[in-house]
Amino acid sequence: MRVSTVKQMREMDKRAVEKYGIEDKLLMENAGNAVYFAILKHFGTVKGKKFVIFSGSGNNGGDALVVARKLFSSGANIKIYTMSSPEKYRGSAKMNYDIIKNIGIDIEQFMGDNAIVRMAVESADAVIDGILGTGISRTVEGKYAEAINLINNSAKMVFSIDIPSGIAGDSGEVMGTAIQADYTVTFGLPKVGNILYPGAEHNGRIYVSHISFPPENYEIDEINIFLNEPVVPPERKKDGHKGTFGSALFVSGARGYYGAPYLSAMAFLKSGGGYARLAAPESVVPFTSTEGREIVYHPLPETPEGSIDTTSIDTIKNISTKVDFVVIGPGTSLNEKTQNLMRELTKQIDKPIIIDGDAITAIAKEPELIKKREKYTIITPHPGEMSRLTGITVKEIVKDRISIARNFSKNYNCAVVLKGARTVIAFPDRLVYINMSGNSGMATAGSGDVLTGTIAAMFGLGLNIKDAILTGVFVHGLAGDLASQKIGEDGITARDILNYLPEAVKKLRKDYEKLRIKYGVEVI
Repeated sequence: MRVSTVKQMREMDKRAVEKYGIEDKLLMENAGNAVYFAILKHFGTVKGKKFVIFSGSGNNGGDALVVARKLFSSGANIKIYTMSSPEKYRGSAKMNYDIIKNIGIDIEQFMGDNAIVRMAVESADAVIDGILGTGISRTVEGKYAEAINLINNSAKMVFSIDIPSGIAGDSGEVMGTAIQADYTVTFGLPKVGNILYPGAEHNGRIYVSHISFPPENYEIDEINIFLNEPVVPPERKKDGHKGTFGSALFVSGARGYYGAPYLSAMAFLKSGGGYARLAAPESVVPFTSTEGREIVYHPLPETPEGSIDTTSIDTIKNISTKVDFVVIGPGTSLNEKTQNLMRELTKQIDKPIIIDGDAITAIAKEPELIKKREKYTIITPHPGEMSRLTGITVKEIVKDRISIARNFSKNYNCAVVLKGARTVIAFPDRLVYINMSGNSGMATAGSGDVLTGTIAAMFGLGLNIKDAILTGVFVHGLAGDLASQKIGEDGITARDILNYLPEAVKKLRKDYEKLRIKYGVEVI
């Protein structure tokens, strides 16, 4: 499913009216109906139930008034608080306000938190949040903040309209304070702010209604952000051998960094890859090989500090000719000679590569090297590494991960896997995908090393490079979710993620449709 920005949503609304003749009052009616049906989906019947509805002055508030009217017509008890003077309603919102007054629904202006409002909220079965829409651009203050905090403190069930009030529609940023919803019904398409954290944790369960838009209104090239839906790898050949399922070379490890080479190479095997080669400093191999006996090792000359020496370049290049895929950088250290080696490998390896970890730091000094490569290049930075690549602060990157990943990908002709909660994957054609699998327990040392091996394995299993990236990221997150279901998010290690990779791939093959629904949004 596509994900829209606030501007794109406004353009969809405009096209609906001007091109298709879907009047704005019909769009508002459809939006209110969608929320009403989501409420019915939970309650079954609303007759005799009590709802308190907070209505802002914009279209979001107008949608809330439609919801109030629908609930009232089905026998619910309704109390509406408007966030501003009724004179501020315009167009379809004003029409619905007049209807509310004519049919006698209890409505008054919210003047601030007080005992009477608190009593109304505390006696309600649910609260409808139509306070603020997606276009919020400044910190929530005054009575708007009071209303949001009152609702949150009540611990009542909350249905938010389009986006929880206080969440920025284009970033997911909490603008001071924000509604903590149980259900959010968003319109047209989910917004970026519905999907990215911290906004994502305020939605509760997300439903999307296309509010009668024809598909050509939202399935357009200009809307080029998607939820990541993985691809099922090809069936394993019954008569296959290790070469059938791909081979990868991992250039990884240094003294003191014994986990990264093991985790990355073993993740390739655990995800279904056939043949993993590990080129590591000769002093590292004895430590790693005690754990990963299934890996083929290539001990390399090392620097006095125990990192891979530049004299290894010809050996590494020669090995790379025998594999399908190369990963460079996990745990290779910041040694100057080794950093130079990472840059030279980026220049000279004639295979698809993942640049990870310390190799990203090396490339940050000369990012043009990526652009010059002929074979496909993938970089897998966390926000700190992305900051080194771009010169943009971590704070700015976290606030605008999609644009920053997209621009770097296009400018340097590489795929960018910008790691974090809801990992963002960008491609040179400007398509961006947001991954929905994974959890906070995966924020642990070595998790990224497991990711590199998983992506490489998906390529080895026969997916094209783009699908291998998208599916590898998803499978990695799914393995983390399976681990958290078994042991909880606290204390998950990279090894736990690694050990759940086979089950994650199995579930992807067996339960694809269930996973697609679980990690997507439900259309209502």
